[in-house]
Amino acid sequence: MMIIYPAIDLKDGKCVRLHKGDMESETIYNDNPGAQAKAWAMAGFSWIHVVDLNGAVDGKPVNETAVQSILSSVDLPIQLGGGIRTIEQVDAWIMAGVSRVILGTSAVKNPELVWTSCDLFPGQIAVGIDARQGRVAIDGWTKDSGLSAVDLARQFEDAGVCALIYTDIDRDGTGTGLNMEETLKIAQSVRIPVIASGGVGSLMDVQNVKSAENQNVHGMIIGKALYDGRINAREALALC
Repeated sequence: MMIIYPAIDLKDGKCVRLHKGDMESETIYNDNPGAQAKAWAMAGFSWIHVVDLNGAVDGKPVNETAVQSILSSVDLPIQLGGGIRTIEQVDAWIMAGVSRVILGTSAVKNPELVWTSCDLFPGQIAVGIDARQGRVAIDGWTKDSGLSAVDLARQFEDAGVCALIYTDIDRDGTGTGLNMEETLKIAQSVRIPVIASGGVGSLMDVQNVKSAENQNVHGMIIGKALYDGRINAREALALC
């Protein structure tokens, strides 16, 4: 069954959405992350996707209080990324109740962390692949790693990663539609389940991901389109 992950992106303790990953172009949608998590739970979602945006840039967790408020507000499983760079941080978040930790920049800079984390926490480690024009960006999308998205995905084929989260940065926050071509390129290059992200703007995107379920695309992340009402949660979930 395909899963829709409503997004909570945290900046300075608030729920925001960025435009193409630009930290200076945020729109604040809720200053209470716990309340936003409750709203997504009441809407019927089965997971929540959370990103510590400050943490992604700073290279260490920053919005811990906001994440804790989310964890204490809902019983839903939470997947969390942003600024997680050490095994101690992975351990701390899982002990705090996070169901799935997402490693992005550290998957590029320190791939051994992915392998070690998967060994210690089987089924709870995902790799975030954030890319511009097929090339992986790191450090809160501020630097080009020079690595292709497909090559990064293939590095972890046998590591025990439970999911790959592919985001097209140039589409993120634009509502112009998912980059299904690149998403499928990754999904068809590995056996690891892929979650699509970046640019969701209509129910057609939901349908496109649902149609790709038999091609190893098992979920999608929706942010701005849910916040501004372009996608109705009930209608999106019904398509799944």
